[in-house]
Amino acid sequence: MTLSVTNTLTGEREEFEPRNDDEVLLYVCGLTVSDDAHLGHARLWAHADVMHRWLEHEGYDVRHVENFTDVNEKIVARIGEEYGESEPEVAEHFTSHVIRDMRGLNLKRAEVYPRVSEHVPEIIDLVETLVEKGYAYESNGSVYFDVTAFEEYGKLSNQRLDEIETQGPEDERSEKHHPADFALWKAGAVDPDDVAEHRDPDLDPIEEARGETWESPWGEGRPGWHIECSAMSMTHLDDTIDIHVGGRDLVFPHHENEVAQSEAATGQQFARYWLHVGLLQTAGDKMSSSLGNFLTVDDALDRYGVDVVRTFYCSTGYRGEQTFGEAEMNEAEERWERLERAYETAVAAADSTDAYAKVEDESFRDAVASTREDFRAAMNDDFNVREAMAALLELATAVNRHVDEREAYDFWALREATEAFEDLGGDVFGLSLGESGDGEGTVTLAEELVELVLDVREAEREAGNYERADELRDELTALGVEVQDSDDGPTYRFE
Repeated sequence: MTLSVTNTLTGEREEFEPRNDDEVLLYVCGLTVSDDAHLGHARLWAHADVMHRWLEHEGYDVRHVENFTDVNEKIVARIGEEYGESEPEVAEHFTSHVIRDMRGLNLKRAEVYPRVSEHVPEIIDLVETLVEKGYAYESNGSVYFDVTAFEEYGKLSNQRLDEIETQGPEDERSEKHHPADFALWKAGAVDPDDVAEHRDPDLDPIEEARGETWESPWGEGRPGWHIECSAMSMTHLDDTIDIHVGGRDLVFPHHENEVAQSEAATGQQFARYWLHVGLLQTAGDKMSSSLGNFLTVDDALDRYGVDVVRTFYCSTGYRGEQTFGEAEMNEAEERWERLERAYETAVAAADSTDAYAKVEDESFRDAVASTREDFRAAMNDDFNVREAMAALLELATAVNRHVDEREAYDFWALREATEAFEDLGGDVFGLSLGESGDGEGTVTLAEELVELVLDVREAEREAGNYERADELRDELTALGVEVQDSDDGPTYRFE
């Protein structure tokens, strides 16, 4: 059975066919780094991670790009809190925490994590292209996309243009040709009124426009939200990508606008398959920072552990809504413990003197073979993690039955069961099955690598390459390594 996916663009289940037979270009719509990540954000990450893992399991070379939006009025709104005194400082603080959370969730690393702030030249080039081709226009130093110029506008969200109301804040309406036109470039800095919407009311308001600005052909300003992902995706992948993953709440306007501006600029299809992850619900509402009804990834990992959190996400397919609560987490914990015990039972039985090369349990062997077949069929059925998890739980039952009912064990079947747990539960679902050691070697290696980077940084400083030295320090900070300079040399600690 080949992989099929539900494509939001067509509304149909389609057989997955990447542009290149052995390579998949995967773009994941990343986080605006204005707060700590919560379990709603992590649900998207976890499903994208399992997609990545399964595609690799099926033999594809996956080029995975996931962005950080580090230019946003929500970030500016947090200036003056303990996170920093500028937009870049606040963004850097939360970016480092997001990376730490991603590592804590045992996510495979993307090929690159681009940031908006480092791609402004590419954004400006893309906007210029849209203006030159007649799809965008300048107005009072801002640039807007003309939705009436793109005939297929609305095809992703399945809306007609005459059904779409205004986009953007009210103060833009007088500048736009059509109410649904959206900003590609905004003149000036962030408006204090926009910042006030997201600022803690207990803090003093920001009286003057704040936030980073850049020079452009239309004057000083900032990039619009939607243009960012198009520019970063095209820079690090291609004009056409295979899979674009994002939250369902971003279908309109964000992803609809990505389609319009990208395809208007290149004349090519932007993304072949759009996969949208359903929202995480709690007490009837989606989990979100704005509602305050969230549990941070950091707190969840402390409370439940990474394996329980990942098992929880693997209990519901990516397209469905999922409910978070104690009952659901207790069920996830029971499932994880059942898998872990069965795996340990299989390992111990295979290593015992009761395991024999010539003992054959045909029903057990059939169960192991069925696990791989059922798991593969489920994952190729639109990444159906729920049914794939059920296959692993059936394997756990088969292992326990074999060990409980027999005095002499089938070594071959136990070995195959162990490998199935490791390949499917470990490599594909990212669970801690088959991992060994206490991690001390990994920590030692990390410390040695940090010290090596610091040595390079010191050499750059001594050579007068201060900008490069600062870049190295910033990269360490983004990875969760806090560097402190002193008269005796630099010191560091892992955040």
